[in-house]
Amino acid sequence: MVDIGGLLFNSLDYVLIVDREFTVIYNTRYDNRVNISVNDYSKYEFLNKNFFEIYPDVKKETSSIVRCMTTGEIVVKKFQKYKDFTGKVYCTHNVTIPLVRKGKIMGAVELVKDITTIDNVNNLDVEDFEESTNISSDLSKISFDKIITKDSSMIKNIEYAKIMSKTKNPILIYGETGTGKEVFVQAMINYSGVSRNKVVIQNCAAIPQNLVESILFGTYKGAYTGAENRKGLFEEANGGIIFLDELNSIPYDVQGKLLRVLQDGSFRPVGSNVEKSVKVKIIAAMNIDPLKAIEKKEFRSDLFYRLSSGMIYLSPLRERKGDVKYFVHNFINEFNNIYGKNVQGITKTLEDIFLEYNWDGNVRELKHIIESMISCSNTNILDVQQLPAYMYDRVYKDKKDEEGKKSIGINYDLNKEKYDLKKILEEKEIETIKEVLIITKGNKTEAGKILGIPRQTLKYKIDKLNITI
Repeated sequence: MVDIGGLLFNSLDYVLIVDREFTVIYNTRYDNRVNISVNDYSKYEFLNKNFFEIYPDVKKETSSIVRCMTTGEIVVKKFQKYKDFTGKVYCTHNVTIPLVRKGKIMGAVELVKDITTIDNVNNLDVEDFEESTNISSDLSKISFDKIITKDSSMIKNIEYAKIMSKTKNPILIYGETGTGKEVFVQAMINYSGVSRNKVVIQNCAAIPQNLVESILFGTYKGAYTGAENRKGLFEEANGGIIFLDELNSIPYDVQGKLLRVLQDGSFRPVGSNVEKSVKVKIIAAMNIDPLKAIEKKEFRSDLFYRLSSGMIYLSPLRERKGDVKYFVHNFINEFNNIYGKNVQGITKTLEDIFLEYNWDGNVRELKHIIESMISCSNTNILDVQQLPAYMYDRVYKDKKDEEGKKSIGINYDLNKEKYDLKKILEEKEIETIKEVLIITKGNKTEAGKILGIPRQTLKYKIDKLNITI
């Protein structure tokens, strides 16, 4: 029997996997290979659909899936009651765990224990039953004291964030994935003194592009087929704070509407001619440098200038070597308590690897690596043998590549394009396809036969390689 966040599991009923766009990749509830109560066709009705399409009764603002994907934390939700789109009622205990690769949240796995009873089905009152906890932390308890660092620039960021928390000015926090933007934001929200009931959090990358405007600013009845009078997130946050994560994911034209809210607090719901006004403090976050986002046409320059008076840059972990050892020490203590281990430290070899490693996933990647090593370790000192396979392979592949360069004395900076095999093969592929298309006078079916590939594959290559004749 396993105890997870107060839930005792001696078995599971279902496993659900979604990607970062909330598309259902797998759901054992509808797979007859592991659930004999469903028919052969059930799984095809549910796979590759959006989670909120399958479970329309689940609210995004209270969803354990959304919270897990937004914060990267393990979420435990007890007595969750909901319906699927067929109208069937469920009551479950859920443990939702983020899928993290190189520090980036790629999706989530939900472990489900079904506790549905006849009484649950006859009395569907979600509010009376929902109870949510969080293994990693309660958002309302995150404070600046919880941000561990010895880096002088990060300490300055903390002091600046405290000052900005008390002002009405908008804030833009940017830095690579896993640098701690979410923790900073939650600490600022709690430091501001604004009630949590007046705080709205939205990951903009998780909203379909065509729905961003209506979700942020609301809709007016008749704006489009099925549209009703509905408040947007800004109206919900009136008098409080709205946190917009991955701000550059908002469509370019909608960013112009966001700029107007920043300037005078006014906007129009979709389909309405009536102006609405709100007083909302905006905190935004991005995992790309704003200037690079502007170059890529992902971010409006006028919106950037409006936010530039309150910007906080969180530097990557590879630029904070002093913090690496400090984090390792703290994470070891944290996961010793969680897993009941007595790890005392790491070897000098492992320490050197950690200090030289690039940390593409930053603090989040380091934290997950230490957790992985401690959870599987039966020694008091962590060494390279306990590294996750992907990191071990990368570290030693890089080392072998470097040694190989030195041993044969080749300067890889010279003639790099000349020996780029991928580019050479692509150019030869384009040349061959063009030649065959000329022979067949553009007949793709005949060309495919000569090339030994299906017509659909040839069409895909023509489009991908931008081939014209």
